[in-house]
Amino acid sequence: RSDPEFELSDNRCEASYLFGAVCVIATNTARMTNVMCLACVDTGEVGLLQMFGKYSSTAGPGLNCIIWPVQTMSKVTTKVFQIDVRTDTKTKDNVTLTVTTAIQCCVDPERAHDYYFKLSSPQQQVASYVQDCIRSLLPTLDLDRAFESKDAMAQNIKETVAKAMEQYGLNVVSALVVDMNVDPSVLRAMNEINAARRQREATIERAEAEKILAVKAAEAEAEAKELSGRGTARMRMAITEGFKGSIESMREACGLEPREVVHMMITTQYLDVLKNFAESGKATLVVPHGVGAVDDISSQVRNGFMQAQMVSDK
Repeated sequence: RSDPEFELSDNRCEASYLFGAVCVIATNTARMTNVMCLACVDTGEVGLLQMFGKYSSTAGPGLNCIIWPVQTMSKVTTKVFQIDVRTDTKTKDNVTLTVTTAIQCCVDPERAHDYYFKLSSPQQQVASYVQDCIRSLLPTLDLDRAFESKDAMAQNIKETVAKAMEQYGLNVVSALVVDMNVDPSVLRAMNEINAARRQREATIERAEAEKILAVKAAEAEAEAKELSGRGTARMRMAITEGFKGSIESMREACGLEPREVVHMMITTQYLDVLKNFAESGKATLVVPHGVGAVDDISSQVRNGFMQAQMVSDK
């Protein structure tokens, strides 16, 4: 037919037949058969589809269809996993320290192909960044400061590793400095230093306590003596008032002179003391005693008063 539409349709048919013939020939020549396969991706994983070795798309969890062997699928987990890194380094005061770091990370599902195709050994590469960060930080700190800065060091490690691994689709969830070990000899020396420091502090505290006890005891003794003196003064004042009242009463009642009244009162007290010693049965008093013992004591007291009067007169 000379109809243009018919000629176009005829050409399409011929092209279709030709394409089919080529496919049949290629299939028969290579003796290869394409098979539609079903691939299952678990939750917590993604499937990376490759066509003739080239990345084409990412398959999510569930049932997926692939054309084998034209297409292949590689699975990558998106679960959080942990990388333990041990780093040996020195502090500012030349103490060898072994730091154990735990890096918890996961693969970004949207960039799983970067993680799978660009990283050959993810754990070693993460460990290299961690060790570089620790060995650049700890040599600027002494040992005590290093133990105090664990949280700051962990935050620094997390930021460094996260920034470096972001382009590879690896997200850092957390970074933990789980252990810091020193040499046993250094540890013993540190314990001895701490023990000596605590012993010195304990000695100072004990001395301060003894000082406080001594001061308080002296204050208590001073207060006790002051109170005792006040009591003695009041007691003597009461005795004096009593003597005065007794002397005035006896003088008015018996017409005795004050000296005679004092003589009689001293004699009475002397006999009362001897009576108390005899009744107690727990004490022994040996005194010279005779028929004139009372007169001797009275004369001694009287002479004492007379000498005191003579001194006061002078």
